[in-house]
Amino acid sequence: MSPSPQLTVMAGELGDIFWDLAPWIVYIPGFDLGCNIYVANPTEDEKEYALMGRLTRNATLISEESLPVFGYAWFKVEPGDFVILRGALRFEETNADLTVELIERETEAAIDSVSTSLVAATTAALPPGWPPGVPAPTDWMGMLMPMVMMAMLGMVMVSAFRPKEKKEEVVPPVREERKLLPPGRRE
Repeated sequence: MSPSPQLTVMAGELGDIFWDLAPWIVYIPGFDLGCNIYVANPTEDEKEYALMGRLTRNATLISEESLPVFGYAWFKVEPGDFVILRGALRFEETNADLTVELIERETEAAIDSVSTSLVAATTAALPPGWPPGVPAPTDWMGMLMPMVMMAMLGMVMVSAFRPKEKKEEVVPPVREERKLLPPGRRE
């Protein structure tokens, strides 16, 4: 069975990197940014990889550093396997782009990368690129939900304090005993 064209396009020759972060994240400087990074080895040989983190703003490099895995710069992935690296990143900057590159040991080249935009927290928390001067959409659901909850609470309270109606006890009808006719005469 051959792989689908989409999987072939996504698969790298020497390795792949994925993570569970969205394309943009509201980030407050100094706080941990937890994530899971997935590194896959699609080859038939064991490979060694390293992770390099870059923080840039408007094509200007802010910081670049190696991201250690279990205390080491290089880590191994078995052939046809993947590893899940759980961790957290912390930065003193926001309104920047975070890129993590996967470096393969033999070629010492970046073979794949993932990135996300770190956006400063604002009252509206809109995605980057939102046109300036355009007002934020109104969150009607957030405004109506408290009123709906109060109405539901009111209905429950009214039904709880309403006097109970007495139910009439249904008594099954008494059956009258049938009287049998005396046995007839046989003449």
